[in-house]
Amino acid sequence: MLLCSLALLPLSLSARQATRLDSDIPKTFTQVRDSFDYERREVAIRMRDGVKLHTVILIPKGAQRAPMLLTRTPYNANGMTARSNSNQLESTLKGYDNFPELSTEGGYIRVVQDVRGKYGSEGDYVVNRPLRGPLNPTRVDHATDTWDTVEWLSKNVPESNGNVGILGISYNGFTAAMALIDPHPKLKVAVPMNPMGDSWRGDDWFHNGAFRQMMLPFIYNQVGTQANKQLWWSSHQDQYDLYLEAGSAGALGKARGMEQIGFFRSLLKHPAYDSFWQEQAVDRLLAKRPLSIPVMLVHSQWDQEDIYGDIAMYEALEPKDVDNDKVFLVIGPWNHGGQQGKASALGAIEFGTDTARTFRREILRPFLDQYLKDDAPKADIAPVTAFRTGDNQWDRLPAWPAGCASGCSVQARPLYLQANAGLGFQAAATASEAEYISDPAKPVPFTSRPVQAIGGNQWPKWLVDDQREAGSRTDVLTFVSEPLAEPLQISGAPQVALTLSTTGSDGDFVVKLIDVHPALVPEQPEMGGYQMMLSADILRGRYRESFEHPSPIPSNTPVAIRYALPHVHHTFQRGHRVMVQVQSSWFPLYDRNPQTYVDNIARAQPGDYRKATQRIHAGSHIELTVLPQP
Repeated sequence: MLLCSLALLPLSLSARQATRLDSDIPKTFTQVRDSFDYERREVAIRMRDGVKLHTVILIPKGAQRAPMLLTRTPYNANGMTARSNSNQLESTLKGYDNFPELSTEGGYIRVVQDVRGKYGSEGDYVVNRPLRGPLNPTRVDHATDTWDTVEWLSKNVPESNGNVGILGISYNGFTAAMALIDPHPKLKVAVPMNPMGDSWRGDDWFHNGAFRQMMLPFIYNQVGTQANKQLWWSSHQDQYDLYLEAGSAGALGKARGMEQIGFFRSLLKHPAYDSFWQEQAVDRLLAKRPLSIPVMLVHSQWDQEDIYGDIAMYEALEPKDVDNDKVFLVIGPWNHGGQQGKASALGAIEFGTDTARTFRREILRPFLDQYLKDDAPKADIAPVTAFRTGDNQWDRLPAWPAGCASGCSVQARPLYLQANAGLGFQAAATASEAEYISDPAKPVPFTSRPVQAIGGNQWPKWLVDDQREAGSRTDVLTFVSEPLAEPLQISGAPQVALTLSTTGSDGDFVVKLIDVHPALVPEQPEMGGYQMMLSADILRGRYRESFEHPSPIPSNTPVAIRYALPHVHHTFQRGHRVMVQVQSSWFPLYDRNPQTYVDNIARAQPGDYRKATQRIHAGSHIELTVLPQP
């Protein structure tokens, strides 16, 4: 038996060897890129504290002494530089934040970097990482990381001329703005577009104290993990139902496990405009620094995400521009990031031309070329370039918010909420009041139901939604003018000045300025009677006297409500009417105000939510900056 077993042993080993096959997958694979019109490099750039930041560099084939465009992002540098798996640079860059024609037609080297703690970069991720100081005890921030990155790029990309510009949209606009603080000598220009500037006053997280609770899924996805691997799950077709059933924003966040996320805990801890928000507001930071390099701030009139920051930064920087040649502002008829693609219309509103293409080719590229390319001509760019909606034309202006050419006179005119739902520039001869009942159990939707989650088709265009549906509710007051005998041109930020009282002890107040089209519009029938929202915003009543120190509203006592609406540059055409709507909820975009004063609305309990009667008193108005007709 032993001999038999030994005889079988070599056969058994041979059989095992015969079943082993070499893998078809090579140990390493080298892509053949001879047909590519660009070269891709991935590098890890060391910051001053030793942390390495993942950086992608895309170089057009044959580039020599080409300038570089840098974007610093938490949104995945690899994904942003591989929009499609293509050998063509235009297709590779096609998409948000990239402006591919700058590389394909302009010859720019594109550089995209993951900010620390996101995707391929080392370090700790802190949402809107504060500048070194009281909120940031480390020696690094976005300003220093940009400095260190520019230092490396200017010395290690031989195809470049060493000049770097920084640009970006949204968060990437925020990092572009932070680069203005003590910039590297080789950083020649910055273009923050739709930047997160002050996320309590009027950008992503709050508007005048009202919490934008529909941003919770973004926070969950973006801050829960380094590479966005934990995703918010869908439980309702209609987001209105989801947030109403949850009760408060804090309750929904807790139910989804968000108290594990440091930034969510910060939101709960800082509902008022305290030092946590004030010391990271970019416009405040820039106001304290000298103006070192040219900057172009790009604003969208219907920015559904960051409508506050860019103009606030312009107002902080423009007084430093003594020669009127370093600070530029562009105002376009876009939504958030709408300057990136085709922008001949927004929702039902048509502009007659591709306004984004005009911006990219006639404003952005000449501006960048001037400061970044060798021997480029001086760009013919006005200090302010604003698209006037209604007339659908670009205006070249010396400053903002004057909104008209040098020498013309503007006039601040109060538009009064009158008796019998009227609206006019004359104060009512007799006292007039109007009231409505605000019920937190039935909040006013901010867009048509079913409300889609952010990212759906509704989100990019809700700020130009037809407001007839809202006006049909009994908890929305509507005031409308007579048809205009002559065009009415306005610019700047409409100023809300309401006198109101409530039977509650807190409340939210939403004011909307609306352009009402004639009942019939033969050339565009779908616009007949359209109520186009021009400018609108919300104020949480507890902050009517102080953003930093909230206080209850004394019940049944008239109080003043004062705040600014987002900026406009618009002409109401002859035959149109001006409308103002007032309401006390904009749901579920903003969390419900219980209308009973509680310390922290994010933690309000079901019994705190109560109906209240809101009364608008005589003299309430919106102040408009009116321009003379040409």
